[in-house]
Amino acid sequence: MQEIKQIYHNNLGTSFYWRKDNGIVLDKVQLVFREMGFYFTQQELQLFKRCIEDSYIQNKCCEDCELKNKCHKFLLKTPCSQIDLAVSMEELDAVKDLVEGTLFKINLDDYLYGEGMN
Repeated sequence: MQEIKQIYHNNLGTSFYWRKDNGIVLDKVQLVFREMGFYFTQQELQLFKRCIEDSYIQNKCCEDCELKNKCHKFLLKTPCSQIDLAVSMEELDAVKDLVEGTLFKINLDDYLYGEGMN
């Protein structure tokens, strides 16, 4: 039996639910990237999405820099107030895709197997 139920993945990382006692633990999502794991509620995942958007806004000054995609000077805050990450723009793009893809899949499943069922 698998111990996880994958939600979404990309070239940077993956997101999944843990399985426990023949069921799936749906109240939190495990997000794994860059040798780090975060165990977020859906609300915390939404907060992380906003942190990512804020990081893009704060780093607009680097738009014309040739090194911006390889530079690790971009600060990415997390919903955990004690944890900030230094990421490149490529990593920021990939984290954004991972979080947005995860939220999209969760919302789609909620609709298809919840309110969308007639």
